[in-house]
Amino acid sequence: MTNPHQTTRYNPTELTDEELVARANRELLHTTVAYEELMRRYQRTLFNVCARYLGNDRDADDVCQEVMLKVLHGLRHFEGKSKFKTWLYSITYNECITQYRKEKRKRRLMDALSLDQDESEEVVESSINIVTDRASLDRWLVHVNQVDREILVLRFVAELEFQEIADIMHMGLSATKMRYKRALEKLRKSIDNPF
Repeated sequence: MTNPHQTTRYNPTELTDEELVARANRELLHTTVAYEELMRRYQRTLFNVCARYLGNDRDADDVCQEVMLKVLHGLRHFEGKSKFKTWLYSITYNECITQYRKEKRKRRLMDALSLDQDESEEVVESSINIVTDRASLDRWLVHVNQVDREILVLRFVAELEFQEIADIMHMGLSATKMRYKRALEKLRKSIDNPF
């Protein structure tokens, strides 16, 4: 009688996606042969989809790594109601959207702070971290009062338009824009003179 946990030798390139998913579910934690074959099959297309969506190879590579990790950890929950390929690209699409929004927030903050492209890498990195790293965001936002902080968070984190922010905060549009501008000035000064 054969041991149910014993893995039989097979050629993963000869199996369908569905067979590989089934094997990966049985093998994971012991071996990753089937999982690796699934990723090998889709790696190039996955990267191309991400690169075209995001517009650069660096972000595409980051997203691909994140997708592969999500597949590795989520494979046991994949029920096969859709094709593996469909499930994979659904994860990819969601990760691309997340990355795109993060990059959009970075660009919006850079524009708002009017940082020149020639400014030092360190200053630029500090500014970028304001919206991408929660601890950094909290650290920089202590330089503004509560109302201004809420406006900045709604603008950069929630990505709301000024009219939406004004409606939420029960303020006039011009008052919202003025407070936003003043809050940015304070933020800019604290970035230029961190100590």
